[in-house]
Amino acid sequence: MSADLDSAESSGAVEAPRPPLRLAYGKETWKEISFLLSNLFTALAGFVYAVVTVAVGVGLSVTVIGLPLLALGLGGARLIGRSERARARALLGVKIAEPSPLPRPRGFFGWLWASLKDPVAWRTQLYGLIRLPWGIVTFTVALVSLFVLWPVLPFLARGLAHGDRGMVRGLLSPSDELERRIAELESDRGVVVDTAAADLRRIERDLHDGAQARLVALAMGLGLAKEKLLEDPEAAAAMVDEAHGEVKLALQELRDLARGIHPAVLTDRGLGAALSSVSARCTVPVKVNVDLADRPAEAIEGIAYFTVSELLQNVSKHARARSASVDVWRAGDRLLLQVRDDGTGGARLDGGTGLAGLAERLGAVDGLLVLDSPEGGPTTVTAELPWRSRPGA
Repeated sequence: MSADLDSAESSGAVEAPRPPLRLAYGKETWKEISFLLSNLFTALAGFVYAVVTVAVGVGLSVTVIGLPLLALGLGGARLIGRSERARARALLGVKIAEPSPLPRPRGFFGWLWASLKDPVAWRTQLYGLIRLPWGIVTFTVALVSLFVLWPVLPFLARGLAHGDRGMVRGLLSPSDELERRIAELESDRGVVVDTAAADLRRIERDLHDGAQARLVALAMGLGLAKEKLLEDPEAAAAMVDEAHGEVKLALQELRDLARGIHPAVLTDRGLGAALSSVSARCTVPVKVNVDLADRPAEAIEGIAYFTVSELLQNVSKHARARSASVDVWRAGDRLLLQVRDDGTGGARLDGGTGLAGLAERLGAVDGLLVLDSPEGGPTTVTAELPWRSRPGA
């Protein structure tokens, strides 16, 4: 025996290590199987609810309580749709935006009419009606396959789950493009409000820590100079001269603050001159090319200016570049900005350079930010904004 082992070791025929034990099915497969097995119970509950509420509401519609009962049933259908979307989100990974809530019209009849013509609730009721046969089929196939056809169960589960995904997307998603657009606008409104609040806090902090503190010191200095005006004219003159220097510094800080809110050169001379001015403050040479026959609306022009300004600040702080360029042009109903640098690259939207916040602010106005920054460079950032013409242009 020892001789055989020695010969095996000498020939290099050593047994390979065994692979570690692991489950035959992955986590996603078990989630899909759980969804299919729970289909029967949720489909049965949804079918019974849809049949009872619609039948009772329509059957009693000739009476006073029929239509209000139907409206209440449709309101409950919205809750069922929410729970089904949550179940699909947890087990199937289907992410569907929640429909907009019903408007709140004044009066009982306004509520009744809004509830009765709610497309989200009616599609949820339809979902409950057609789900019962499908729920029976999927439950039966999943349960039988779990004991008899378990080698092919992952493939069966994936195919049946795709059918569920299609039903959820088709019947439980927001009503139409307008609904989805409303959801996007509600999200974008939150970004705009947060950005405006942050800008107000920044302006308040700059005023408090900069110009306000300097003006307070100036007032105190002038007060002391006034007291010494008769006793020691030379000291008073020196204090007035020092106060004059403080006034210049305070004015410069106020100009910088006003430029940060909205630069005067942008209002007076447009985007080309304003971008040339901001590029002159960059730590690397910047070539600016603005090809615009007309000026966009003031709001779009301001967003474009501050976008390029922030991108050039990133070039100065992080890029380690030798040169950069800024190109601005119009393509149809879009305004395009592109900032390139020959730095080291490697920038990311989640890299802490402010690009993620900039992308959110652009998205809030239907804009877009695209980053191309391979390791070693160069970095190209393209921003896209909707073109809106100036009034009277």
